[in-house]
Amino acid sequence: MESFEQAAVQFEPMIHQIIRNLNIYKNQEEYFQLGLIRLWESWNTYDPEKGKFLTFAYSNVKMKILDELKKSKLQENRSVVPDEGFWTITEYPITDRPLEEKMILSYCEGLTKNQTIWVISTFLHDLTTNQIAEQYGVTVSAVRAWKKGALKRLKYTLSKIHH
Repeated sequence: MESFEQAAVQFEPMIHQIIRNLNIYKNQEEYFQLGLIRLWESWNTYDPEKGKFLTFAYSNVKMKILDELKKSKLQENRSVVPDEGFWTITEYPITDRPLEEKMILSYCEGLTKNQTIWVISTFLHDLTTNQIAEQYGVTVSAVRAWKKGALKRLKYTLSKIHH
């Protein structure tokens, strides 16, 4: 076969077609570059006895781009960026029950910030796990973990006080 530069020009439309078929509309240039790199890798590892280069290159390029899409989606799901409203919420909303709040906060010594948020939100503001998750821009399972940790520490603290 000709040089890689000639192959790159010849197979450039194939890479663009893969990107279109996968409905990639963000970072198209990055995915194109990934496709070009995988085309080059395919070019260097191609064995003519195992079939046509086009088939080999197409499947390799497509798999590489799909793998990158999966990684990108996983990363996107793991990193939650709170919206602008999140930053304007006070850490612990003001209540009209300052004595009750002070008493509840006294039990929160030794808890993490998130565990304290769960205690305050649950016992002072009567919020559900779902409401807390929504308010703080986290998953429901994260709030459940805060709850589990808080209850464990509170039980331990209370057992020390009463013994």
